[in-house]
Amino acid sequence: MKLNIPSFENGAPIPAEFAMGIPAADAPATFGPNRSPHITWSDAPPGTQSFALICTDCDAPSVRDDANQPDRTVPYDLPRADFYHWVLIDIPADVRELPAGCDCEGVTPRGKAVGHTPYGLRGINSYTSWFAGEPSMEGDYGGYDGPFPPWNDERVHHYHFALYALDVPSLGLSGAFDGADALLAMRGHVLAQDEWVGTYAIYPTARP
Repeated sequence: MKLNIPSFENGAPIPAEFAMGIPAADAPATFGPNRSPHITWSDAPPGTQSFALICTDCDAPSVRDDANQPDRTVPYDLPRADFYHWVLIDIPADVRELPAGCDCEGVTPRGKAVGHTPYGLRGINSYTSWFAGEPSMEGDYGGYDGPFPPWNDERVHHYHFALYALDVPSLGLSGAFDGADALLAMRGHVLAQDEWVGTYAIYPTARP
């Protein structure tokens, strides 16, 4: 199976068009266009009954204490954790493309609904927990929301878009399931998978 993201080259920086946060002239960062990227795939193996797409930032700070603080940075060597940006499962077996903007256009305070879409079943992304406790932003963030690494993070973040071909038409999940739930449910059902990686940072001197 072959995954392709025409919106940016594999291993290259993700354009600001697809980011939730971008640098700002009068502040360290501001909200960006937050558009879901264009994704295509081909050569699904025989027996494929559905697909699942999960985008994971593997460089999210494991401790948030230093994030977005003006008097310090998030240290490069701070241990990192997974942060899910897109959880879309039960994608029908005859689908081979997600058009740009199909799952997100702009920032939606308090999130977007989970559940069925024309392209599959949305789970929640990790902004659900990131914004918890912020009255103007907290809520369930369904579908895609793009990169917004801490604007003071010394590390460039890597975003892994992973597509899975599955031997079942549905993973049987519903409600506010997340990436970890989806990965657990697909164990033993993966026929093939492929990955595309993009990078992103706001801090001007962030290092890979």
